[in-house]
Amino acid sequence: MKKIKQKKMMWLTLALTVIVGVVLLGPAMSRVEQAKYSIVDYDGAIEIRDYAPKIIAQTTLSGDRKEAIGQGFRVIADYIFGNNTSAKKVAMTAPVLQQESEKIAMTAPVLQEGSGDSWSVAFVMPDEYTMETLPKPNNPLVTLIQVPSKRFAVIRFSGVADDQNLQAHTAKLEAYIKSHELTMLSVTPAYAFYNPPWTLPFMRRNEVMIEVSK
Repeated sequence: MKKIKQKKMMWLTLALTVIVGVVLLGPAMSRVEQAKYSIVDYDGAIEIRDYAPKIIAQTTLSGDRKEAIGQGFRVIADYIFGNNTSAKKVAMTAPVLQQESEKIAMTAPVLQEGSGDSWSVAFVMPDEYTMETLPKPNNPLVTLIQVPSKRFAVIRFSGVADDQNLQAHTAKLEAYIKSHELTMLSVTPAYAFYNPPWTLPFMRRNEVMIEVSK
């Protein structure tokens, strides 16, 4: 009986250790370089941000939103992990962004855009690189693009970033833009995801971003 109790305690301790590790690892892995921006104005969870110019590595895929961002992430991750002409690793950045493919206009590490069933996914490259110094992709599905400085209205929220939650926060952001008489330049919103998928929902940082005029 004593041995059984000891084994139960051992497994309980191991389980707790794993849980604590997962809780801590999500935020820790999110502490990577993030796209630079300055806050122009804010109102609660909503901010108006000016993003600095960025270079993005982009790919375009078909499928629904969740499938496309997963596949696109793997394609771009393959590039930054060494599938390039220099066989050189490029540091991961954050967040991951998703927006309609016909209008990629984001300055953030990973972008996803889509029109219907077509989505563009992109990582924003670290600031240390230029178009000349970035290793060129071996995969023709990956394209490097220079993105100029842009202004975005952004709403931040935690929890699961499912379609319902994204749409609800998009509606709030669009209402804010309208009430403050801002000019919306994005045809569709972009979604920004800062954490790995195993991060507990209440510790996640998600954002809806809409480009606006300066």
